[in-house]
Amino acid sequence: MSAKTKFDTLLQKREDAVSYMIRGITHICGNMGPRSPGSDGERRAGESLAAVLKEECGCEDVSIESFDEHPDGFYGYLYFSAVLDVLCCLSAFCSPLLSVFFGVASFLLMLFQFILYHEVVDRFFPLRQGTNVTAIRPCSGEPRRRVFLNGHIDAAWEWPLNYRFGGVVFEAHSVGATAGVFFYIILAVCRICGCGVWTQTAARAGLLFLPFWIGLPFLRNKKRVVDGANDDLSGCYMGIALLRTMEEQGIRLEHTELGVLLTGSEESGLRGAKAWCRAHPADRQEVPTCIFCFDTIHDPRFLMVNFRDLNGTVKADAALGELYLEAAADAGVSCLRGWVPPMGGATDSAAFTQGGYRSVGITGLNHRLESYYHTRRDSHDNLNREGLGNCFAATVKLLEKIDSGKTDQKRA
Repeated sequence: MSAKTKFDTLLQKREDAVSYMIRGITHICGNMGPRSPGSDGERRAGESLAAVLKEECGCEDVSIESFDEHPDGFYGYLYFSAVLDVLCCLSAFCSPLLSVFFGVASFLLMLFQFILYHEVVDRFFPLRQGTNVTAIRPCSGEPRRRVFLNGHIDAAWEWPLNYRFGGVVFEAHSVGATAGVFFYIILAVCRICGCGVWTQTAARAGLLFLPFWIGLPFLRNKKRVVDGANDDLSGCYMGIALLRTMEEQGIRLEHTELGVLLTGSEESGLRGAKAWCRAHPADRQEVPTCIFCFDTIHDPRFLMVNFRDLNGTVKADAALGELYLEAAADAGVSCLRGWVPPMGGATDSAAFTQGGYRSVGITGLNHRLESYYHTRRDSHDNLNREGLGNCFAATVKLLEKIDSGKTDQKRA
């Protein structure tokens, strides 16, 4: 079978692949239990998908790896922030220096723990075992490169404000809490500089920010884990469905080892991807390796290559991003050029990039909070066939380009 013919064959199986994705996602949502980071449900789902990769996808090298983590720390920092914010407020009435100290400490905690995803307070929370799955399908000839298609197994804790009132209210709460801290820092600095009694009146007015701070720990409902059908079983099954279709059609890439990398605990600060990079250093790979991360593949209007990630702080591999855009165009699929903006979170691509890998994140959602994002609406009956199919077609064209050597260039 010629190279052109085999990729055309994959494209013709697009609808079958989408149906397979939906069946598989429905099965995981209904039978594996809640998949919060570091949970038994995450592990069971990982083991189930590993078996599928070995038995149905032609992957000869399949491994399940555990890693230590403190998943509650990622959102648990909100407890510390709430206390620091209230102390910043109360100190403003008696000690402006203390007010500045508590306010700056709160801001730095948010910056490093929640914006940059460092493990600042993780150690104060229970130790759990996360789960990663790595599967590699060999090529027909001499391997010259390796490509991983990535998705994350775990699902998020629900965001009650987004579910009840929408993303505007959720974001307004976060902005209000942050604004209140800066309000009191500025007041405290004014008092230190000798400003008049007006600062006391302003400080009393600032008590209106108290509900924002007290409500911080309730931004996440730890008792409810969403199904995560779109975020991110859609990303997991994008790679699985592609490999399964290739196996059914007897298709192998010639010089490209194709793998599926399923990471755990993305929702607790990319902990699974970071653990995978520690276990598989980029400079020890036998062949040049790149990773395409698929996260929340839903709305065909927002299929997007993210050239910056991790709240806009990490630059993805531009050459891989451009290649995906070209592949989508060849497939006749609309694909946007974008980024994960500040307060937009991250995809696992950010962790892989920081770990030394060439990587880029592909998403299929509006980065403004959708009603299903981290809510119970992210269920198997809210999957989008067109969104899944478009991404599948673009990824087939991507593999066609990759196997011809289009990634064999220096990092952009």
